[in-house]
Amino acid sequence: MDESPASPDSDADASSVESPSDAYTVMTVGSVRFDLGTPSPQVHLMEEASPYRHVSIAVALPEAQALHAALVGAVGARPSTHELTSSIIAYLKADIIALRIVRHENGIFYSELDLMTAHGRETFDCRTSDGLILCVRQAVAAPILCAEAVLAQFYSYEN
Repeated sequence: MDESPASPDSDADASSVESPSDAYTVMTVGSVRFDLGTPSPQVHLMEEASPYRHVSIAVALPEAQALHAALVGAVGARPSTHELTSSIIAYLKADIIALRIVRHENGIFYSELDLMTAHGRETFDCRTSDGLILCVRQAVAAPILCAEAVLAQFYSYEN
């Protein structure tokens, strides 16, 4: 799964923040699927431009259901954790700039959520599934960016 602790990055820990020169590709949530023959639902991200590469990310069932609800615009009778978080972000007049999928190690995707706040840009370590849900839940969906280094792990350009 894509579990990783959620904590804000500090300026002192600049080594974990990707540099602006790192190449990223814009991705779109193509689908959320659960094949009964697999242990976990899969989120399929598709590159928005040619060559239209894709990445499948295993997520837990509750996150798959929350992402599907976000994609279809469903709102619960009581706010879910992601709906609540989106409301808090909006109330604080912060904007999600993007979700950046920064690396893939041992089957785990690591991501960072970039927000613009009244105090400037803030970057938070987050689970990829949570970041995807929050991006989709915004009034205008925030971009999903995948590091070229991550895509290179799945695609070889050898002839």
